[in-house]
Amino acid sequence: MSISTSLQDGVATVAINRPDKKNALTADMYQAMADALNRAQADPAVRSVLLAGQPGMFTAGNDLEDFVQRPPKDMDAPVFRFMQALVAVDKPVIAAVEGVAVGIGVTMLLHCDLVYIADNAKLVLPFVSLGVVAEFASSFLLPLNAGYVKAAEKLLLGEPFTAQEALEMRIVNAVLPAAEVLPRARASAEKFVRLPPGAVRDTKRLLRRSHATQVAAAIRDEGELFCARLGSGEAQEAMTAFLEKRKPDFSRFQ
Repeated sequence: MSISTSLQDGVATVAINRPDKKNALTADMYQAMADALNRAQADPAVRSVLLAGQPGMFTAGNDLEDFVQRPPKDMDAPVFRFMQALVAVDKPVIAAVEGVAVGIGVTMLLHCDLVYIADNAKLVLPFVSLGVVAEFASSFLLPLNAGYVKAAEKLLLGEPFTAQEALEMRIVNAVLPAAEVLPRARASAEKFVRLPPGAVRDTKRLLRRSHATQVAAAIRDEGELFCARLGSGEAQEAMTAFLEKRKPDFSRFQ
């Protein structure tokens, strides 16, 4: 399976498991992750959720072939169901990030409570270069965390950045050697098994209450514009060029 799940000692693990495609995400995988998160939210035996990829690889973002064939048309698409499911989890969510994290592989981290990342990881937010816009409330949360100028640099230019930069931008909690990332993330997840669950949930709600309305509005506004831009000539040129393994030509666009 491309998404594997398990429950051990109160920790629900949701792992992206498609290494032959650099853990690129399809519509079916988004739906599987949404379903897994909804189950974790509903299960009283789950005290925390651990999001992970595979050794040396988090996710390359959207599988563009699948994306071109089955683009999201509205907010009921699987990718948006995944976003809503992650936002709705009131239990702690911990992410372990190794290797590449592209697009939603970065923006989902903004909705996790604790994030541990490998020192050799590379992150990129390539939305503009693909002819689309930021998603998952990143146009709101990234400036909030990192400041406007740094958020503008990463979202407008879409150039790769390092784990150390992610730490400085307040996207992650700690930068670790790759071999230590998953054990550290799991150890943190297991700590919540020994803490009072109601107090944990209420504290998470309090931490997020001041921005909950803005996050929901940003996800909606970004999503609607994202879907609209998928039909633009710019997006079609960008994605066709990617699939044809050539540089896109935006010279005819104004």
